[in-house]
Amino acid sequence: MNNTLTFNRVASLSCYRYAYLTLRLLALSLSACAMLTGCDNSGERYFKDYHQRLANVLDTDPIPFPPLDSLPNFPSTRTLYVPVEDIRIGLLDAYELRRCGLFQLIADRNSSLGKVQDKTRQLRYELLLLNGLEKCVTQTVPASDDNPISQPLIDELTPIKQKKQQQLSSVIWNMLATGKEWRQQFVLYPHTFDIDNFAGLTANLAAMEDILTLLEYSQSQPDADNKPTHEITPKRIDEALANRLLIHQEKIHRSRYFGQLYYSIANATQWLNITTQLLNQQENTIICGEKRNQQQAEYLKNVFYRFYNPKIQSYLAELDSQYLQVKPVLQQVFNQLPTKHPDLLAYKEVFIDGNLHQAFRIAVLDHTKFWQRTFKRCQFKVGI
Repeated sequence: MNNTLTFNRVASLSCYRYAYLTLRLLALSLSACAMLTGCDNSGERYFKDYHQRLANVLDTDPIPFPPLDSLPNFPSTRTLYVPVEDIRIGLLDAYELRRCGLFQLIADRNSSLGKVQDKTRQLRYELLLLNGLEKCVTQTVPASDDNPISQPLIDELTPIKQKKQQQLSSVIWNMLATGKEWRQQFVLYPHTFDIDNFAGLTANLAAMEDILTLLEYSQSQPDADNKPTHEITPKRIDEALANRLLIHQEKIHRSRYFGQLYYSIANATQWLNITTQLLNQQENTIICGEKRNQQQAEYLKNVFYRFYNPKIQSYLAELDSQYLQVKPVLQQVFNQLPTKHPDLLAYKEVFIDGNLHQAFRIAVLDHTKFWQRTFKRCQFKVGI
């Protein structure tokens, strides 16, 4: 009896130790994964795994992934920069400039710090300056009838305002193309989104919608109709929008959103194409039919439901959805820009106008058609 108890106790301790060691090994494995690879959750990793498992079931070699070298990149800062004539406004009449809200604004811009402003703050300055100039030249400032803005000052500021208005689209473009936080959104970022995390859409979409509003304002002109200057209906930008530029800059500075979205779509398109090619090449070897051994087809179905259906299919749908959300505003923004450099046009055609997205949808459709044929031929019921 004592021997039996001793044996049972030893057996229990052995099971406990085995379970403990198993958990420790699992914890160590997870820890090593986190330290060495960050537990890669990227869309590319899921595609690679899916492709390899299909190749294993079909007992064939996987198709090597072709490099994405032919994608056009966002052109260099030097290529895209549009020269803008520097129109400096001196402190012409300190008193009257204060009444227009311009004195301190111009003084700050001409200071040592103002001369090294980043592109976002430069654009904000131009917008606030245009608002102040509008107030001055249209007399929409607090003033009594016997104390108007002087005509010489209006005559001095009117051509400056017109020139600044003409330059505004170039200033906006230079911020997008050469400002660090804005430019990095468009440069291709060679890392796919995580399979279930697409950070950056909301912040970048809101920013581009405000940029589009500014571009539309830059093209607008006051409704003059030969009216006297003081009767012209002024068109001004909302100062809150000008100030929001700084908020947008802060929110997007850690993301590479558009470049990552485009790269993820290109990457997914390539993986879909080579995976469909792999399946099509082996399609005739997949045995299906009544009273036939279709074990291989069953294994393929399992790969579909375990790897493609729950994760990759949702990932593809989200890529498609986000692209369709950003395409309209980006097309409108890029259609109004002051430069038509061939490299930029190539980038716009592939990514913004939709050539890449069209290829992506064709790749999704071709891949779907293979599974539709196979499910029908093997009489698999969808969802089982």
